[in-house]
Amino acid sequence: MAAELTADQLIAQHRPTLDQALEAIRTRAYWSPHPEHPKAYGEHGSLDAAAGKAAFDALVGTRLDLGQPGTDDWVGGEVSPYGVELGVSYPHADVDVLLPAMRAGQRAWRDAGPELRALVCLEILKRISDRTHEFAHAVMHTSGQAFMMAFQAGGPHAQDRGMEAVAYAYAEQVRTPGTAEWTKPQGKRDPLTLTKRFTAVPRGIALVVGCNTFPTWNGYPGLFASLATGNAVLVKPHPRAVLPLALTVQAARQVLTEAGFDPNLVALAAERPGEGVAKTLAVRPEIRIIDYTGSTAFGDWLEANARQAQVYTEKAGVNTVVVESTGDYKGMLSNLAFSLSLYSGQMCTTPQNLLIPRAGISTDAGPKSYDEVVADLARAVDGLLGDDARANALLGAIVNPDVKARLEAAADLGEVALASREITNPEFPGAVVRTPVMVKLDGTKPDAEAAYMSECFGPVSFAVAVDSAADALDLLRRTVREKGAMTVGAYTIDPEFERAVEEVCLDESAQLSLNLTGGVYVNQTAAFSDFHGSGGNPAANSALCDGAFVANRFRVVEVRREA
Repeated sequence: MAAELTADQLIAQHRPTLDQALEAIRTRAYWSPHPEHPKAYGEHGSLDAAAGKAAFDALVGTRLDLGQPGTDDWVGGEVSPYGVELGVSYPHADVDVLLPAMRAGQRAWRDAGPELRALVCLEILKRISDRTHEFAHAVMHTSGQAFMMAFQAGGPHAQDRGMEAVAYAYAEQVRTPGTAEWTKPQGKRDPLTLTKRFTAVPRGIALVVGCNTFPTWNGYPGLFASLATGNAVLVKPHPRAVLPLALTVQAARQVLTEAGFDPNLVALAAERPGEGVAKTLAVRPEIRIIDYTGSTAFGDWLEANARQAQVYTEKAGVNTVVVESTGDYKGMLSNLAFSLSLYSGQMCTTPQNLLIPRAGISTDAGPKSYDEVVADLARAVDGLLGDDARANALLGAIVNPDVKARLEAAADLGEVALASREITNPEFPGAVVRTPVMVKLDGTKPDAEAAYMSECFGPVSFAVAVDSAADALDLLRRTVREKGAMTVGAYTIDPEFERAVEEVCLDESAQLSLNLTGGVYVNQTAAFSDFHGSGGNPAANSALCDGAFVANRFRVVEVRREA
């Protein structure tokens, strides 16, 4: 079949963008080719707000046929956290048929080389970007994110993370030249001369195990890192969040076909209720790479049992903020209140433990006791979420019953400083919307330690009273070392204490945010500049995105011959 997208077209359209992405990861400066504002869409073939909503509405209750081989059934059953039954059905695969079909196109994809693969990936991302409004509704109604967050995190920010992975993948593959002429002098004899060719060779089929809360943001780095390095990619979505990744697979298969490649290089593995197909797929010999975001238990199982694969995991951690002092008390409270509230705390980067000296802290508003800091933070959260419309826009909906159960059980763990309240969403009466709960704990009590040293995923935070700032550092170190952390925050006006916090985070490989009081929050990271996770503590064995995240998805194979 003749390609509708030629290499020359792809180079003209996307090589400048690839070059900009390469420059961005080199400088770590701000850059994004994907607009964050909904009104930026609607031109040059992209869907505006009305068209995107109509496209999403048209999907509800339909069968999404991807044209994959080996389809033996149709599965579905997603129900939006907002109470809407999506009713979309997806192909269920006979993997004994699908996996060989996926391998069939890998030779041509390998031989295409790093540049063409990268440009095809960028075209896939462009097609997805054009449908950002449609994807936003798909993310909203599978993750429970409020629309604006679903639009930004599920759209441009996810696309940025995918493009970042493509840039790193390209950079690592071209680090080694494609050919070399090798000449070794032999004195009076003729020199030894060889011609050498180096080829980036993919590992095989990559498996992306999607998550419920951020299906695209967490799914795109692994998907595009593996595809750009020559591997076929099988996408296994979370059963409650299939639609965003199914639409992604649909876009990828269309672009691969138009570019003259086998569409089966990207496929979907949706599952029946309770089937547990991820565990089955993970140990198949054809699966050579696994990307996983989710619970520590299954992440540990993958690392222990999927021995034939290179496994990249983002699991769970206990994120901590140390409050020692601040030069902007009001700004600190406002920043923390937003961080604790955003998406009902259902982010792997949301702070959980706030370590505060029981003697209090110094601030620009005068000394504040532990009790005053906690009470003022509770009032800041109440003020932020006091208006129900704004609360709904920030909180979204509780994504599953387990989060709701943890939220309700948290009130029994200690003195409640901030009680959770129920909020009605007038547009979606079936949504479960709750404000955060904050519980006061004594850091020296063993029963309290059992609570704050475990991840309590959702809108739950613990204000942990510690004996001193030094004790806070010791507890921070132990928490990161034993439980891991995706993020650490600290507030201090003491340069010596600031250096001490930095040393803890450098020693334990934890990403640190210092003295955030404005519009940047500890639970947000920017692609091309910020690293999400470090790969150096138990919360994750990889970082999004660095060279290590892509370099082991391929190997360099050499062919040499005498000149």
